[in-house]
Amino acid sequence: MTRDLDTATAAPQAPAPARRTGWRRLTMIAAVAGPGLVAANAGNDAAGIATYASAGSQYTYGTLFFMVLVTIALVMVQEMAVRLGAHTGKGLGALIREQFSLRLTALAVSCLLLANTGLVVSEFAGIGAAFELLGVPKWAVIPPAAVLLWALVLFGSYHWAERIFLIMSLAFFAYPLAMILGHPHWGAVGHNLVIPHVEANKDFILLAVALIGTTVSPYMQFYAAAGVVDRGAKPADYPLIRADAILGAVFACLISLTIIIATASAIGGTGPLDSAAQAAEALKPVAGQGAELLFALGLLGASALAGAVVPLSASYAIGEAAGVERSVSRSFRDAPLFLGLFTAQIVLGATVAMTPVDVIQLLIGTQVLQGLISPVVLVYLLVLTNRRSVLGPAANGPRYRIAATAVVVGVAAMSTILLVQTVLGWFGLA
Repeated sequence: MTRDLDTATAAPQAPAPARRTGWRRLTMIAAVAGPGLVAANAGNDAAGIATYASAGSQYTYGTLFFMVLVTIALVMVQEMAVRLGAHTGKGLGALIREQFSLRLTALAVSCLLLANTGLVVSEFAGIGAAFELLGVPKWAVIPPAAVLLWALVLFGSYHWAERIFLIMSLAFFAYPLAMILGHPHWGAVGHNLVIPHVEANKDFILLAVALIGTTVSPYMQFYAAAGVVDRGAKPADYPLIRADAILGAVFACLISLTIIIATASAIGGTGPLDSAAQAAEALKPVAGQGAELLFALGLLGASALAGAVVPLSASYAIGEAAGVERSVSRSFRDAPLFLGLFTAQIVLGATVAMTPVDVIQLLIGTQVLQGLISPVVLVYLLVLTNRRSVLGPAANGPRYRIAATAVVVGVAAMSTILLVQTVLGWFGLA
């Protein structure tokens, strides 16, 4: 900063203000980027990529308008989560413990753990699958990856870990490039972005719920609020925190759209895919080896990011609900439950991912499960942000309350339809 001022004083030329403006913009972007961006990007994990790729291969561009609606929902949900963290100084788990009964707190934490268990395994399976596409066996990379992610959290501060998480997010830029290599029909893309497309069948509804589950994942709200608190943010920081949440949600959903478009333009109409790795392999003969490589790199970065964020979200939630120390910046001695849970999840996820487990069914089932659990977590979030006793003047206003309620009801309705269809299917009625 001093060097810039000295230069400006010595040679006050016209380009200098432009350079300073450019640096100021980069500084603002760096200042804004934080828990919201990390949490939203973590949603584009191995299971998420598989779901988005399957949407493109199965229904081509037919789910794009639905994803626009999901983007709006994610923006609102993530904003409410970080608003709670910034204005109360407490994570979502801690607020649920304070504002609800012990049974309801246990319900919220249990839902999160249930959804996260399969996710942690899928993240390490995604790391293995990405390296297998590059010709490296999974047994050679999953254990070192687990150790690196564990050490990142255990031996670093929150700010240091957050910077690493943001660097991992750069891998997502691989997907827009893969989309371009797929040569999409832009007219059809534009049409499906603004015109709704709905199919009244179980497969489409199942995919829609999975898209909700992987985009508006329960762990993202827990991580976003807890990350704001762990970062040490105050109410005065809320404008930047809010910008981070909104920009993060929009960026993550744009990446999701590029994954759908990339697979739709290359292999649309070929039916559902079973994994992100299968999507990468399918792109190769159509869009070229470059698209396959980009998909593999994106899968690696996404899985590594979520491999740390997913177990952290559960550790934050349980630590908050139990009222014990929980921070990435603390040592194992200071936060044994928090870091012990994180360690256990890393070990479990890496170990199961190394076995011949049916990862495909695990990925699909996990996303649907998240879609069913999401309404439960969103109800807690909505009630907390509606209460002036919790947020004071920062509580949801009348219009925001109506819009947020519509989001929760919409997600719940989709989940209920899927649940009813599944139960009817057990009896041969659907």
